Amino acid sequence: MTLAEALAQVQARGLPRLEAQMLLLHALDRPSHARAWLLAHDREPLPPEAGQRLRALTTRRLAGEPIAYLIGSKAFHGLELQIDARVLDPRDDTETLVDWALELLPSDQASRVLDLGTGSGAIALAIAQQRPRASVLAVDASTDALAVADANARRLGLAVELRHGDWFAPVAGERFDVIVSNPPYIAEADPHLAALRHEPRQALASGADGLRDIRRIITSAPAHLARGGWLLLEHGWDQATTVHGLLTVAGCTQIQSRRDLAGIERCTGGCWPATGGVG
Repeated sequence: MTLAEALAQVQARGLPRLEAQMLLLHALDRPSHARAWLLAHDREPLPPEAGQRLRALTTRRLAGEPIAYLIGSKAFHGLELQIDARVLDPRDDTETLVDWALELLPSDQASRVLDLGTGSGAIALAIAQQRPRASVLAVDASTDALAVADANARRLGLAVELRHGDWFAPVAGERFDVIVSNPPYIAEADPHLAALRHEPRQALASGADGLRDIRRIITSAPAHLARGGWLLLEHGWDQATTVHGLLTVAGCTQIQSRRDLAGIERCTGGCWPATGGVG
């Protein structure tokens, strides 16, 4: 069997061409972005051991396992992150949150940034890479997730301070210019969770309405925002209005939302007033 025939076979089993190419390259121990190489060598025979790996990978992918787990990496905001089942598979839509944070962080000024629930470190590392003058701190309640984030930070040579704990607990008494978070926001009984069964549930589900952790973050955030600082949150497709209301009650101003690649309001944030109030 040639590489071209193997690729066609995987596609016939139901995988899109791009995913089939990525799995074939991984089975051949080649980087997932080397699709040009694959096209140039498509008449070469598929080694038997690579064929076995490809069949196993295809079966796992068809069962719903994220391709990032299968190949061990994911491209995110220009970075190549190491990813496995200890952390959430970073979504392209989360780059919307990073882009918004970068707009608020001047490249020529020092600033403090907090990433809550960092997982693989995707958001924190993307910000650190684009804003080297910023001091970026990332928190997660999972020691497994922090191990993945630490490995990514070391491999990429990016300075991000990692702390273990539940939301704001590890940063008591500290304030930040920008706080970002992609917290769990799916309702516990949401049927879509079944399709995400390979990913850590604690990074996905959040109470009866999916807003338990978002409420906790918004309620606690004012004590950790510098004057004029911003809180930016990723949330579910139908939660923007509710998150807007929660930010209003917490005392934030300039509240607005940003749309993801599909045009859905995916992130909502607000500014802690520069004057007045407590703090």
